[in-house]
Amino acid sequence: MGTTQLESVPEPKYWHLKTVLSEALDSEFSVGEILPNERDLAARFGVARATLRQALEQLELEGRLQRRRGVGTTVAPPRVGVAVGTEQHAWPGAAGDAWQPVDCEQAVPPAAVATALGTGADEPVHTVRRTRTSHGQRVATELLYIPAASVPDLTAIDAPSGPARARAVLRELQHLTLEGQDRSVELGSARADDAKELDRLPGSPVLVVTTRFVAEARTAALSIATYRADTCRLTFGDSAGVEIHHDPERQAS
Repeated sequence: MGTTQLESVPEPKYWHLKTVLSEALDSEFSVGEILPNERDLAARFGVARATLRQALEQLELEGRLQRRRGVGTTVAPPRVGVAVGTEQHAWPGAAGDAWQPVDCEQAVPPAAVATALGTGADEPVHTVRRTRTSHGQRVATELLYIPAASVPDLTAIDAPSGPARARAVLRELQHLTLEGQDRSVELGSARADDAKELDRLPGSPVLVVTTRFVAEARTAALSIATYRADTCRLTFGDSAGVEIHHDPERQAS
């Protein structure tokens, strides 16, 4: 039998280097330790800096390394355990919600969000910003888009701005009967504002969880939550929820 095209393709050099670097992390470095600079690492392993950079990026994606502002590349701590969306029939802000409201403003959402909500292209919606912390570390940031039609009794007098305004919007949202929700997860790159919130560099790998909340046969709210990819590992259970687990077998990752 002949060799297939896939079998004839050699392993990329950066992928082999990633394996070598991973073994070095386990045997030579401890959690939080700063790695030598790229020039020294490339010289040590006899590779071009471009190859080294590809390997480092892959290790960061897998949660083995972290790039920290003003510090450099460090060995990442174990991923923390955070439950995401295990309750399938609860509005954001309901009892037991682990998110902390930060602010709320009325603004025109991105075009894709407006399409999902069924609002006009120039129609402002309530945009609630929230963050999530686990084990003392901020692990996620969220933008929750809520059209005015979902909170018709909200008044500006009750809570004009800030976290109080965000809580007021979420309280009004819970007056609707939640009919269902669906969720998708994809890999993305941290935008500048998300990177700042999560203490990451712009372009760092993140996990984007989009949740659509349905009431009165329409999209009543849309959540876009951004999780640190180096901190979180998502798994799907039978309940269709998403959970983030700590991996006890990992040592210096």
